[in-house]
Amino acid sequence: MKQNQVCCHNEFTGLKKVILCPPTFMKIVDVINETQRRYHKENIDVEKAVSQHSKLLEVLKSNGIETYILPPNDAYPEQVFTRDIGFTVGETVFISDMKMPVRQGEEGVLKKWMSDHGLTYIDLVEDETEGGDVLVHGKTVYVGLSSRTTPGAVERIQSHLPNHDVISLPIHEDILHLDCIFNILSDRDALIHREGLLKEDVERLASKFNLIDVSREEQFTMGVNVLSIGNKKVISLPINEEVNRKLREHGYEVIEVDFDEIIKSGGSFRCCTLPLLRE
Repeated sequence: MKQNQVCCHNEFTGLKKVILCPPTFMKIVDVINETQRRYHKENIDVEKAVSQHSKLLEVLKSNGIETYILPPNDAYPEQVFTRDIGFTVGETVFISDMKMPVRQGEEGVLKKWMSDHGLTYIDLVEDETEGGDVLVHGKTVYVGLSSRTTPGAVERIQSHLPNHDVISLPIHEDILHLDCIFNILSDRDALIHREGLLKEDVERLASKFNLIDVSREEQFTMGVNVLSIGNKKVISLPINEEVNRKLREHGYEVIEVDFDEIIKSGGSFRCCTLPLLRE
């Protein structure tokens, strides 16, 4: 792959190249978010998770999206959530510095893959961050301040993006990542679960976007964490009926994919995809 084939200026134009990792060794080891807390005892049916992930791959490929697969490693039970390991802003790929011990080491797999494919990256070592807290909207980058992403990481990202405005958004302590409560669908539309953000930040976002509200119930089942693949097509869970209804009312084509096994660990379609190229 050539370096000029890496470019993402937003969250919603045509997705062309994306990195995923199958949930071959997925399991809840240490409870590190509220969703995992609910499902810790029953844990993950890996066979079902792999089947659902394969269906997502089929949908991506059928829409002309080139998929790259990281090799799963039994040492990394949450490696399926590739979005957290890195993120693309413009023509720059950043690789995260993972805070949680259960996720540390995933960065090395991505670094090797990038090097093997002749791609450069910026290593955010020593500034804890995860890509689920990063959303790109042209020259604006929203970064959630969570238990996984620090103010230092925001400063580091800004230092590498002098032509961007990097805006930090503190999120409620029981929320895993920003993309679990806020997700940009187009130049004007965004999904939001207002209770996860400060009132003044919701007002700031409301001045930029038409905010489509997601209930507490559907926020818990990852209703916000849809994946936009271009041309107003959005991949979403069938169980989030209200979100899907609202999306269709706003003119989006909703592609429903069962993902209920994977969301038990606290992430969904956006979490499981690391875009390299959108056009």
